[in-house]
Amino acid sequence: MDLQDAVVIVTGSSSGVGAATARQLAERGANVVINYARNETGARDTQAACEALGVETEVVQADVSDDAQCRRLAEAAEARWGRIDGLVNNAGTTKFCAHDNLDGLDMDDFQTIYGVNTVGPYQMARAVVPAMRRGGQGSIVNVASIAGIMGVGSCIAYAASKGALITMGLSLARVLGPEIRVNTICPGFIQGDWLEEGMGSETYARAKAGLEQSTPLRLTSTPDNIAEGILYFLGGADVITGETLILDGGHHLNQMASARR
Repeated sequence: MDLQDAVVIVTGSSSGVGAATARQLAERGANVVINYARNETGARDTQAACEALGVETEVVQADVSDDAQCRRLAEAAEARWGRIDGLVNNAGTTKFCAHDNLDGLDMDDFQTIYGVNTVGPYQMARAVVPAMRRGGQGSIVNVASIAGIMGVGSCIAYAASKGALITMGLSLARVLGPEIRVNTICPGFIQGDWLEEGMGSETYARAKAGLEQSTPLRLTSTPDNIAEGILYFLGGADVITGETLILDGGHHLNQMASARR
């Protein structure tokens, strides 16, 4: 799919991976719907960065766990440009809770996390499918996590929600072809405020240093690294659907080797 003049919705694009994805899309000439739930200042900063590159943008506040707001987000794109070519399901949430602290999560935590991380992407996909089919093509990229593959991460509910998102991507890819491709990326540790605030500065720095010493590529990802993977599925990979791509510097290889010992 040619991204020049395409229309792409990026959920959760006020900061981090979402903001980096919006900027890289703008660099490729795509018009972007920038979405936020609470951080309007960040969304406006993303908008300014994209428009400085000569593209058009629309900023829409919407909580993807609410179906009506998902539909409103899709409607805003169609009202502005009359089409939707791409969707990046990036919005996510979690609760930082050690996996062995089983009393640290309750039903409300699971429902909140699943509502944004799993149900939200389903509702967004459903909202954009009619426009994509009318246009004869579309690409949906779900941002899951290595947590959903390895059972690691900020909490068990988060890992479970991302595992469900990976499986859902397979189901959607099967039923939305031939017009629409659906693929999933699974980042590992991503540098940035989200993890540092959740983990605490000391733990974050220790984890980052440890990964940069132990992973095969001796690195941790930046939001721009992850955005590059997203754009690969959006603007290239025309014969790929139902695929899951791990972006973690090879950390999962260490995990797999440890599991076999």
